[in-house]
Amino acid sequence: MRYTKLNASLDATSRLRSLQQRTGLTPNLLCRIAAMMSLEEGPVESIRAPDDRGKEFNSYTLTGEITGILGAMVRFVEEDEGRGEPLSNEEIVLRFAAHIHRGVGLLSVRAKSPADIARLAAAA
Repeated sequence: MRYTKLNASLDATSRLRSLQQRTGLTPNLLCRIAAMMSLEEGPVESIRAPDDRGKEFNSYTLTGEITGILGAMVRFVEEDEGRGEPLSNEEIVLRFAAHIHRGVGLLSVRAKSPADIARLAAAA
């Protein structure tokens, strides 16, 4: 997965702000956790984030040295086990953004404090 900038949706940006206040974690870490939670739920396939007018992240801040690993995980979850064409880089990035959007929604319901984040990590 290669990208230079990724924009979160307005809804995800608002939820990230709230999550940051409740947990003390930065938005980039919250997005990483959210993406992992969403990947556990399965493919987003054709679901897209409703917009890309929210917070802008550069690639190093958002995924840093694990960009390749996250891209591979998105590809693994999203591709149809070798049936059909492999997803393009652009499609992988769009689906990664959709996973962030879905995951932030999941995380905003489950994390009310730093202790909740610790419990989520321990359960994984």
